[in-house]
Amino acid sequence: MRKFLGFCVAVVAAVAFNAQAAAPLLMEGKSTLYQRVLTTPECRLLATPDAPTGTIVPAFTRYYVYARRDDGKLQVGPDTSGKISGFIDSKCAIDWKMQLALLFTNPADRKRALIFADKTKLDDIITADDSAAAVAPLYQSLEQQGKADGVVAQEPSEYIDYKKQFYLLPILESEENWFADDSPVLNLKIASVSKNDAVASGVSTGQGQAATKANSSKQTASSAITTFKAAIVFVIDSSISMQPYIDRTKQSIEKIYQRLEQAGLSDYVSFGLVSFRADTRKVPGLEYTSKLFVSPGQAKNGAEFAAKVKDLNQAKVSSALFDEDAYAGINTALQQVNWQQFGGRYIVLITDAGAIEGSNEQSSTGLDAAQLRLEAEHQGAAIYALHLLTKAGQKDHAKAAAQYQDLTFNQVLQKPLYYAVNAGSVQEFGQRIDELAASISAQVELSSQGKLAAGSAAAAPTKGEDSMQEDTRKLGLAMQLRYLGSVTGTKAPSVFSGFMADHDLTYHQKPVCTPVVLLTKAQLSDLKDVVQGVMDAAVQGMLSADTMFAQIKSLAASLGRDPSLLTDKQSFTIAQSGLLGEYLDELPYKSAIASISEDSWAAMGPQEQDAQIRALESKLKYYEQMNADVDRWVQLSPGADAAEDVYPVPLEALP
Repeated sequence: MRKFLGFCVAVVAAVAFNAQAAAPLLMEGKSTLYQRVLTTPECRLLATPDAPTGTIVPAFTRYYVYARRDDGKLQVGPDTSGKISGFIDSKCAIDWKMQLALLFTNPADRKRALIFADKTKLDDIITADDSAAAVAPLYQSLEQQGKADGVVAQEPSEYIDYKKQFYLLPILESEENWFADDSPVLNLKIASVSKNDAVASGVSTGQGQAATKANSSKQTASSAITTFKAAIVFVIDSSISMQPYIDRTKQSIEKIYQRLEQAGLSDYVSFGLVSFRADTRKVPGLEYTSKLFVSPGQAKNGAEFAAKVKDLNQAKVSSALFDEDAYAGINTALQQVNWQQFGGRYIVLITDAGAIEGSNEQSSTGLDAAQLRLEAEHQGAAIYALHLLTKAGQKDHAKAAAQYQDLTFNQVLQKPLYYAVNAGSVQEFGQRIDELAASISAQVELSSQGKLAAGSAAAAPTKGEDSMQEDTRKLGLAMQLRYLGSVTGTKAPSVFSGFMADHDLTYHQKPVCTPVVLLTKAQLSDLKDVVQGVMDAAVQGMLSADTMFAQIKSLAASLGRDPSLLTDKQSFTIAQSGLLGEYLDELPYKSAIASISEDSWAAMGPQEQDAQIRALESKLKYYEQMNADVDRWVQLSPGADAAEDVYPVPLEALP
């Protein structure tokens, strides 16, 4: 019996040893990050290293590397649990050291990105006295011949909807550079691996494409755009004093419905309306904080819309603060409207007050402008703000303007869609609403005829066109391109590697891509714990800076960070504590908290300290929203544990 028990103990010990040993290889210089690779279409998964044949591996599969053999074979698994999938050849795999990915921005207001075979070719264009002139012949050659010297791929003409055609642009190398006008630019060595291996329609890959194919693509786009529909959701402040603007908004919508019905386009433009007030816990008489009165598509004509909003009037009582919960209204529009059925997605905020900050106890969302702007970008919605500069809110105007300029900053136009209405003029406000609704409706009318919004978004404004009309025309084209990319299945080029600038080579201020870091569930949870801990420590630190950093060191220890990093120096920073995980190392973003030390925190005034705390609080709320958003998690490896799914987190959302 003792021998049997001894045998069992030995077996258990051996199993335990093997389980501990079965871990992926660590990246060089890292203690928590494992080696990863992405497969290309040539990859075959082998049962043994010397197997003659294997299973085709879908492009874009991520594997963890458990062993690197001298013959070039990699032993790989789908996750870090010790599960082994088999072996692949290292020649068909791309090392993925950074979890950073680049997603193309909408190409409507810029030139399409070019990917070069050679770094020197791109460097020469960037450093040229006139980079626009240097790159112009390449664009001309691509337009006329479908190829250009030194160019291995060109971004598709339509926007790539990564939610439907998920793709990855992993960064292999990054180098900072400057254009001749001193505008900064990153020269990125990238590899693209698409889930669908077919070369994207409309993408020049340097191999040459026939003019007939280009003509066919144009015909397809012309046919597809006829189904383009738009939704305009008004998010209106219905606190005391807002009745004239509520009535004028209803009047404008009624007029547009009449025009659409006359043109036979009532099925192509839909209106929605959200009303917001403030915290009903403080003032129950407000009845609601935010309410969706009508969702786009629920009203088929003006009469139906009017019936659904007939009970919308200004509040009968005053709110506790002058600020209202505008962010609650925007969040309702983003979360409760089914935007996916519309190509054009517009939200129009109407208010005479500032927004209650996410950190205020009267905020119902806990979110600030930055988080809502990022959510709108994900939904593909543009947010406009019509800010009524009434006399009553004079002291609040500057603060509110800053909030709404942040909220409405548009990635396509690289400017905020913020429009002030002087003195709160009902007449000027009415003109703005009429122009906006009419402009969007006109674009839909063009779409129904198989036409895109007039002109390139980079073109000069139409004569007599004011700023809002010009912005709306450009956005119309951007949304049409996004819609075309979605319905025609536009994809990134299937597989290539090369060099690409992160900004337009012609219009230097315009980014051609937006960076996201792909975090696993465990990493997002760790980030949430870190931000919560730093925020709690910062609250204590408003009374005593040394108390704050004592808590930060304790937090770092509790999360298993390297104890040798923790010192008692007052210059010791949050970054030096190791709190910010290795998964954030080397990312091209500037942390707002990494450089904070005991000395620098003590030197801040109470307002600056409070601003840091409020920013962390809003980000924490946003992480909770990300974690709960099951639709946005992406599986990169078939058979991997769900904990290895990743979420595309914008760099702006990092602490």
